[in-house]
Amino acid sequence: MPDLERIGVVGCGLMGSGIAEVAARNGLDVIVHEPEQPALDAGRERVRSSLDRAVARGKLSQADADSVLARIRFSTDLDLFADRTFVIEAIVENEAAKVELFGRLDKVVESTDAILASNTSSIPIMKVAMATPRPDHVVGVHFFNPVPVLPLVELVPSLLTSDATEQRARTLVVETLGKSVIRSQDRAGFIVNSLLVPYILAAIRMLDSGFASAEDIDTGMVLGCAHPMGPLHLADLIGLDTIKAIAEAMYDEFKEPLYSPAPFLLRMVDAGLLGRKTGRGFFDYAER
Repeated sequence: MPDLERIGVVGCGLMGSGIAEVAARNGLDVIVHEPEQPALDAGRERVRSSLDRAVARGKLSQADADSVLARIRFSTDLDLFADRTFVIEAIVENEAAKVELFGRLDKVVESTDAILASNTSSIPIMKVAMATPRPDHVVGVHFFNPVPVLPLVELVPSLLTSDATEQRARTLVVETLGKSVIRSQDRAGFIVNSLLVPYILAAIRMLDSGFASAEDIDTGMVLGCAHPMGPLHLADLIGLDTIKAIAEAMYDEFKEPLYSPAPFLLRMVDAGLLGRKTGRGFFDYAER
């Protein structure tokens, strides 16, 4: 994709750092933005650690890992995105924050043919697309964590996304990044989370009611249904704040009780018990 070689990634958390790494591994020129230097430094270290693991496992040579890292620039200056031809946001799962960012990106990214993409896992693409005067160039490109490992991407065009934008994004994801694509209608939660999140919420309600322990719930789904991970461990991996945000976005759109976040989940988030990233969620990770 010669017209989509200059990639901008806004956000360098788990998702943003993974997207940046995958793009750089496939020879693209990448700029990653975080507004604060500590978050940017943490993101750089996250990419470096991921590449070090790939070298240790024999999947990359040290020289290749060094080349990948050299193709990524880390900056607190969003104005550097002026020459980008494909920009993807991977910031907090908050509609207002994403809408504000897309308004800024519209002013910063100079090419009127550039694609502005969102890695949102639940927020309808139309809501962020209307923050710009070029909604035909806005599309959802939802990666899955960990991005360097999981092969799936959900492609989500809005009602105003042009066919050309959708096809260019698909070609970049499939032919350049080597991912598999499924196409979703622009509905909160898209395909995967519309199926996954009610399942996780049901497990949380089961735990909260005293029906079964967290260990037995997860063991039941792993050994009884051949799932690679139980729903509560999976919630901890995703992040309980993210599960809450996705559930709220889906409930706001559909008003279905099965999408409503359980009170126990709300209290966990209030307490800062967000899963693996904080060391404790439904399970304790402090000693791991």
